[in-house]
Amino acid sequence: MQQIDGSLQTLLPSQHVWDVYLRDICATAFGAGRLMSLPADVLKQIDLMPWLLDVRPAQRMPGRNDWRTWLFSGGRGAGKTRAGAEWTRWAALMGGYRRIALVGATLHDVREVMVGGESGLVRTEHRVGFAPEYSASRRTLTFDNGAVAQAFSAEDPDSLRGPQFDAAWCDEAAAWTYGEATWDMLQMGLRLGHRPLAMVTTTPRPVPLVRRLLAAPDTVHTHSRMDENRANLAPGFVAAMHAKYDGSALGRQELDGVMLDDPDGALFLRSEIDAARVGTVPPLDDVVVAVDPPATSGKTADACGIVAAGRAGRDAYVLGDASVPGLKPLGWAERAVALVRLTGAREVIAEANQGGEMVRQVLETAGCSVPVRLVHARVTKRGRALPVATLYQQGRVHHAGTLADLEDEMCRFGAADFAGSPDRVDALVWAIWALMLDEAVLRARQL
Repeated sequence: MQQIDGSLQTLLPSQHVWDVYLRDICATAFGAGRLMSLPADVLKQIDLMPWLLDVRPAQRMPGRNDWRTWLFSGGRGAGKTRAGAEWTRWAALMGGYRRIALVGATLHDVREVMVGGESGLVRTEHRVGFAPEYSASRRTLTFDNGAVAQAFSAEDPDSLRGPQFDAAWCDEAAAWTYGEATWDMLQMGLRLGHRPLAMVTTTPRPVPLVRRLLAAPDTVHTHSRMDENRANLAPGFVAAMHAKYDGSALGRQELDGVMLDDPDGALFLRSEIDAARVGTVPPLDDVVVAVDPPATSGKTADACGIVAAGRAGRDAYVLGDASVPGLKPLGWAERAVALVRLTGAREVIAEANQGGEMVRQVLETAGCSVPVRLVHARVTKRGRALPVATLYQQGRVHHAGTLADLEDEMCRFGAADFAGSPDRVDALVWAIWALMLDEAVLRARQL
């Protein structure tokens, strides 16, 4: 800690509590009961952002002046959202930034996590009566000094055409559906003010956007593990997560915030998925939705795999993943029917090993208006996946945007530490099989 001395009186007004030196001086003064000895402008900053007296190094804004993007990656519960919200508050209330973009995976994520979440912008405002006001119709958050933040979804990159900003907070960028397209549109609009800046908070995944940000010369990267923020998490949560996930690839990614490449033994490689990924899907000759129903329902049940895919010529295109855990049969059936309507699928492929004719009946009850074809698994999940993995190796299967949860499961499936049921993968395999490998269907197309 620095000692309190007369040098405090010579601090430039532009310095702020994010600076390591000034933060340590303020913390020392607070601990010694001499807080009021600090200069008035410093006291004002502390009053606005007392959190910065306890901020951890990974959550502290970089002191360098040559960066344009601050990438803060870390595990679940590592304090990324709180850091993003506090940085955005600083930008609006102290940094002179007036037009701020809030970009999340979906508009729901922006509203429920970045704005209204436990660590979001509304709840982190500690001053009574000064919380920023959110307008759902305009998708804007207005601070008490007039600065405005506007919400955007990575599902709609073109919504970023036109608006201009001087700052942006981007949350969970590794899970964005159209990551690079959204980022490119944001960069073109980040052109106001004296020094446009962006903060990106995300659990790291080896997707093209994260790799691109890490390689950029104007990116500063900080990192935090979940354990480092245990003081702000529920008692027993950290221990429970370690007991369940320690030693696994999922634990290293989600708890330690380590960006993992493909594990040994995985059938599907992220590099192959990335290489064939597309932003625009051509006109399709055929579309199906595949469903891998769970044997039970409830919180501990396997997920229901629900994946849509289409075919154009010799190639397949994975269009969407509506897989969901925990729902009762009618619940997951309604999600499958919604995906059928969204993609214009001609039929539903449903594995009948669990439930048989009941699967068809529940889909019809949910309003399914296309044929339901029941299929029976006669080989292992790995055996069924092998020919589909070969199509990926040949570059003949393309993902439309980023399907983060599906791709994470694909790139773990087959590895030594993979555990659980690969429900998303199984649905994907059935869909691609029906489009690309089912000899009866292929012969019918040729007639």
